[in-house]
Amino acid sequence: MKISTVEDERVHVLNNNSNVWSIIRDIVDTGTQEDAFYICDIGDIVQKHKIWKSAFPRVQPHYAVKCNDSLTVIEVLAALGTSFDCASKGEINKVLEIGVDPNRIIFANPAKPISHIRHAADVGVNTMTFDNEVELHKVKNLFPDAKMVIRIRCDAKVSQCPLGMKFGCNAETEAPHLLRVASELGLDVVGVSFHVGSGCGEPDVFRKAIALSRQIFDYAESLGYRFNLLDLGGGYPGDHSNSIFEIAEIINCALEDYFPDPSVHVIAEPGRFYVSSAYTLACNVHSIRGVATRDPVTEAPSTHYMYYINDGVYGSFNCVLYDHQHVVGLPLKEYPHSKLHSSSIWGPTCDGLDQVVEETLLPELHVGDWLIFENMGAYTLPVASPFNGFPVPKVHVVANEDIWMLLKDILPLTEDHFVIGTTPASLVKNMNVDRETDWVLPDLPITITLPICGDGTIIEEHVLEYVDVCPVAH
Repeated sequence: MKISTVEDERVHVLNNNSNVWSIIRDIVDTGTQEDAFYICDIGDIVQKHKIWKSAFPRVQPHYAVKCNDSLTVIEVLAALGTSFDCASKGEINKVLEIGVDPNRIIFANPAKPISHIRHAADVGVNTMTFDNEVELHKVKNLFPDAKMVIRIRCDAKVSQCPLGMKFGCNAETEAPHLLRVASELGLDVVGVSFHVGSGCGEPDVFRKAIALSRQIFDYAESLGYRFNLLDLGGGYPGDHSNSIFEIAEIINCALEDYFPDPSVHVIAEPGRFYVSSAYTLACNVHSIRGVATRDPVTEAPSTHYMYYINDGVYGSFNCVLYDHQHVVGLPLKEYPHSKLHSSSIWGPTCDGLDQVVEETLLPELHVGDWLIFENMGAYTLPVASPFNGFPVPKVHVVANEDIWMLLKDILPLTEDHFVIGTTPASLVKNMNVDRETDWVLPDLPITITLPICGDGTIIEEHVLEYVDVCPVAH
């Protein structure tokens, strides 16, 4: 199994009483850890899949690989039966290399390099999106048997990353013309896709987009097409709030109203929904600068504290610049009676723009303290760089006993890739740090009995029946 250079090669199987913060404390308490690091909780991803299947019973998820291209994430989701949204030749290869059938991939990039279209044809990734006439002619020349999906524009007024300025044709003025061109070229257009914007904050826009899609379906029928695919795109929140159920209610009602025919295959492209809350980042405070100021209310002399940590906007916190995320640093050490001070958090590089948090309230911290950032799994690591010589944080992957029992037979891993009964801190200090329980799991041999390249039906039923499965506690 090929492992990312920033990802721990082993999945640490922990008892069901473990939690992410205690795992971080174990690593920090070794006294040898200074670099920033992640904890990835596989159980959180499994839980999100259960939520998706419950909230969207008709919608097949195609995980957006661009969001977090960790092989562990891809393998877990493939084993659970999800399909994949890929935007490049590299992403396609990453998914195919673990044995996923190419029919479970949609090439959801309306502006594809020529070599990438050729590659999709060579490997059998047939379904792809378009939103302009030039793309139709490219595909006609390079992959005339492709199954095309027209992407329309329908932007949410509130989203973390609006996409309509770059992708998506106007449903009323451009889509009919493009469908006529596709028909004249003899291309097989099979459906409609849209993307309301990553991190959508306006759930009602999904109903509007689905209604517009219905219009495109009807117009296509007048040209002789029989569309059978509706792609709802992305925009689904990744935290543990209930907003996903609000979105689900709107989507499910709109599907019932506009697409009651069950022969229409409905898919979506969730990214951050699956991985955001599964990743927690721990950063070390290595420098502190106190700046004299005045209290904004009393005008009494005060101090603003600038905390410098060992990851910044050139690393994991690129999400602050490019994904417009609002991140919150929580002290690992408890300061229950300490006064809160005006503070800012800065990255380690020499760039003055390397600011993680502009203004927050924190107790007075000390060099060597740790700040914890939750919900850091989306659009962080894939974009991180070692600028200025600061390393990209390493990822420690964990799962509790229940998740291990669920996944051990369906993940394409060898026994060397699992560590049972220890936390990742054992890698830091080469010792078992489970000081409290000293528990032992029974021998759990790894056997590959279910393929991940099938339709996922058996696996999904197993997951949904396993009602007591929970992620590692936060």
